Amino acid sequence: MATHFTVAYWCVLVAVFLPIVCAGIAKWGSFGKPRSQGGFDNVDPRAWLARQTGWRARANAAQANSFEALPFFMGAVIIAHQMGAYQFRLDLLAFVYVVLRMVFILLYVAGMANLRSLVWSLALAVNIAIFFAGYH
Repeated sequence: MATHFTVAYWCVLVAVFLPIVCAGIAKWGSFGKPRSQGGFDNVDPRAWLARQTGWRARANAAQANSFEALPFFMGAVIIAHQMGAYQFRLDLLAFVYVVLRMVFILLYVAGMANLRSLVWSLALAVNIAIFFAGYH
């Protein structure tokens, strides 16, 4: 029996990297500066991130939220596959979820709180739809 990664599975892989991208955004431009001048502190990175403000702090918060959202998305995709969800629908929902999460991150970093919350809600609704995609 031949197996392959579905689009939904590839979307899980992309979602795994979203928190890492957020961390990179939070640290962007701070690597060349000495720690004494506010540059990134790899000795104590969590404390450094906790001291950040503005877009850096929001990027770090987006990182945390991306980690928080990941288990439900992964579980929903796996459960939908196991329950025999219609593959095209599952793939489309997973793709839409990842796109919404990317938009969420951009809105979070930009400080657009109300629109960000709306996109978060849409992504959650899509994730719930993924969870039930295989329900017959």
